[in-house]
Amino acid sequence: MGTLKTTPLNELHKSLGARMVDFAGWEMPVQYPAGTIEEHMRTRHVAGLFDVSHMGEFWVEGKDAISFINYVTTNDVRRLTDGQAQYTLMTNDAGGVVDDLLVYRFNSEKFLLVVNAATTEKDWMWINSHKDDFDVSLSNVSHKFCQVAIQGPKASQILQKLTATELSEIKYYHFVSGQVAGIDSIISRTGYTGEDGFEIYAQWEEAEGIWKKLLEEGNYGMPDGILPCGLAARNTLRLEAGMSLYGNELDDSISPLEANLSWVCKFDKGDFIGKEALLAQKQNGITRKIVGFEMIEKAIARDHFEVYVDDNKVGYVTSGSPAPFLKKNIGLAFVQIEFAKVGQEIKIDVRGKRFKALIVPTPFYKRPKS
Repeated sequence: MGTLKTTPLNELHKSLGARMVDFAGWEMPVQYPAGTIEEHMRTRHVAGLFDVSHMGEFWVEGKDAISFINYVTTNDVRRLTDGQAQYTLMTNDAGGVVDDLLVYRFNSEKFLLVVNAATTEKDWMWINSHKDDFDVSLSNVSHKFCQVAIQGPKASQILQKLTATELSEIKYYHFVSGQVAGIDSIISRTGYTGEDGFEIYAQWEEAEGIWKKLLEEGNYGMPDGILPCGLAARNTLRLEAGMSLYGNELDDSISPLEANLSWVCKFDKGDFIGKEALLAQKQNGITRKIVGFEMIEKAIARDHFEVYVDDNKVGYVTSGSPAPFLKKNIGLAFVQIEFAKVGQEIKIDVRGKRFKALIVPTPFYKRPKS
């Protein structure tokens, strides 16, 4: 194993007592002393703070920026206004997902793509290999950006103490350039937890200043204060919110239609990579689909466990875990299309014994509207 990459908050995580693990070649905190369940619950009730500096960032600039991004992604960037972000996918010629990502529009000739940590190099090579005759310049600035996410019902209140930017005016999936704790930042109303919150992008070396200030203003150390959160809580939060994880619900062999993400495929926008394959799939129908399930019997379904109906294997679990807020054992699974309906009873093979589960609607958790 080579040397692990580290985020600018690495030493700080260790000083806070975080247990560190190898995640996609990065040394990242998996949990802090409070534990995953407490981190999860604090994010649902108060606020959680996440280091997301391992994510990748690419600038796409130039007069063909819109047409280039529209060609390499499935959603339609023409729909964006300045200061708006979009969830989208990059697909390959066969319609499989190269990655899921966010696109930020600064102006008609300047966009930021934010990609997954595990796929940053692959994505960078992918977009460069399709640059062709487009008049765009691409720059990989992953090493220049830190990214910190504050999520939860009190996220806005805590962050507002550190910025003159009026946060209530930033709509969901919109962003502004402003200052956080006196540091030039991009403040984006986005997240991966199912809660309201913000993702803050700043220069790599500014991460510590922002992190410490957010903990301070969020009353870290108090029973009702903010908590730093690791990868484990990030995973259980996104699972309750029914959000896909690349490598689990998405990969090069899984199509957006199978992953319930056809809503980010805009077939009326002109040509894009994978369009023909996806249109054919839409016409012919899919043979498997992602579903949400809840365990009926007392057992925990984990990633890769097999799914059965009667004695026939009909799929596998893509993500499975206890859901701390819902106090249930839940998961997402790929199942054959004929069984992919709400109310269908399935069985999950948990280490050689099969336990009953029920297919239920997703997301499992929806935050209460304030």
